[in-house]
Amino acid sequence: MRKTSLTRDFTTGSIPIRLLTFAVPFMLSNALQGVYSAVDMIIVGKYVGTAALPAVEQSSKVLNFATMVCMGFSTGGQILVAQALGAGKKKELGRIIGTLFDLILLLGAALSVAAVLLRRSVTAWIRMPAESAEMALSYLLICGAGLVFTAGYNMVSAVLRGMGDSRRPFWFIALASVLNLLFDLLFTGRLGWGVAGAAAATILGQAISFLTSLVYLYRRRGDFGFTFTRENFIPEKKYAGMIVSLGAPVAVQGGFINLSMVYVSAMVNRAGMIAAATFSTGMKIDDVINRISYGLHLAVVPIVAQNIAAGEEERVKSAVHYAWIYSGVFTLVAVGGYVLCGRELFSLFTDDPAVFALVPTFVRGIVWLFPPLVIMRGTSGMIQGIGNTRLSMLLAILDGVALRIGLSWLFGSVFGLGFFGYTLGYALAPYGCAIPGLIYYLSGRWRRYRTLSEQI
Repeated sequence: MRKTSLTRDFTTGSIPIRLLTFAVPFMLSNALQGVYSAVDMIIVGKYVGTAALPAVEQSSKVLNFATMVCMGFSTGGQILVAQALGAGKKKELGRIIGTLFDLILLLGAALSVAAVLLRRSVTAWIRMPAESAEMALSYLLICGAGLVFTAGYNMVSAVLRGMGDSRRPFWFIALASVLNLLFDLLFTGRLGWGVAGAAAATILGQAISFLTSLVYLYRRRGDFGFTFTRENFIPEKKYAGMIVSLGAPVAVQGGFINLSMVYVSAMVNRAGMIAAATFSTGMKIDDVINRISYGLHLAVVPIVAQNIAAGEEERVKSAVHYAWIYSGVFTLVAVGGYVLCGRELFSLFTDDPAVFALVPTFVRGIVWLFPPLVIMRGTSGMIQGIGNTRLSMLLAILDGVALRIGLSWLFGSVFGLGFFGYTLGYALAPYGCAIPGLIYYLSGRWRRYRTLSEQI
C-alpha cells in the first residue's frame, strides 16, 4: 500500500476548505484531551467525593503550567518547521527536528523534577482546602513525575502539525484517552486507589501515547529527513536559537495564563469547599469547550506560517476571517448548551446539591469569556504564525496578570461580589488579549513583520 505524505502545502487550494479539514482533527484531538482530563474528575467525583474535585482540577492547572511551557517551545519548533516548508527548505528539517527533540525532552525532565520537589509548597500557596490537600499531593507527585511523557507527546505533535499533518496527533491522543478511561475505572473504581489511581491512569496513558507516536515517527523518518542517528541528536546552535526565540514568548504566554488561573482558584478557595468544588468543576467544563475551539488556532498557525513565508498575504487574511466564522458558529452552539444544560453538565461530576445551587451564579459570570475567544482564534493564530511571538507574550501578560488576577480581585474582594465576582473577573480577562490583537490585525502592521524563513 502506498504511504501518504506527511507534508501538506497550504499555499495553494481553497483556504476555507483547507482550514476546516485541517482544523477538524485538531478540534477532535482537543475534545479528547478535554474529555481525557475531565474523566479523572468525573471518576474521582463519583468514587471519592466532592473534596476530590478541587484536588484534581487545581493540581491539573499547576501541572498545566509546566505543560504549557513545553508546548510553547514545541510551538516554536512547529513554526520553524512550517516556515521551512513554506520557503521550500526541506533538507534542513532533520536538524531542526533533532534540535527540538533535545530541547523539549531536557526541559520536560527538568520540570518533572521541579514538580515533584515543590508539590508541598504549591499546595500551601494555592490554599488548597484541607479536605483536599493530601489528595492533591498524591496527584502532583505521580503526574509531576510523568511530565516528560507529556512534553514528548507535545513535541511529536508539534512536528507533525508543522508539516501539515493533523490526523496522527488525533489518533495518538485518542489512544491516550481510551487508556486513561480504562485505567481510571480499574485503578480508582475497582481497586480503590482514589486520586492516586486517577493520576497513575493519566500518566500511563500519556506514556503509551508518546512511545507510540515516537515509533510512528521512526517508521516514517524518511518523510522528514530525521534518521534517529547520533548526529541528528546533536543540537545545532542556530536552530536552537530560533526555536528559543520563537518559543520562549509562547512558553511565557502559556505559563502566565495558567499561573493566573491557579491564583484565581486560590482566591476562590477562600470562599470554602463548595465554592472551590463548583469553580473547579466549571473550569473543567469550560476547558473542554475552549480546547475544541482552540483547534482552529492550532490550524491557523501553520497555514499562516507557510503563506507568510511564501508571500501570500491575502491567503493569510482569508485564514483569519474563516477562523472567526467557524469559531463563532461553534461557540454559539456550545454556549447555548452551557446555559440551557449547566446543571446537567455539573451532575456528570458530582451529586452534591450545594454545588448545584451555585451553578447558575457560575454560568452568569463565565458566559462573558466566550466572545473574545472567538476573535483570538483568528488573530492569535495569525500573530504566532508570522512568528511575532513576543507580541503574543505581551498580550498574555496583560491577560493573565493585569486583568485575570486584577479583575478577579477587584470584583470578588474589593467590590464584595464573592464567588460571582471571581468568576466574572476571570471571564473578562481575555478581552485584554482579543482587542489589541484585533487592532494589530486590522492595522495591517503584521504585513511588515520579517519571518525567520530567510535565515533557515
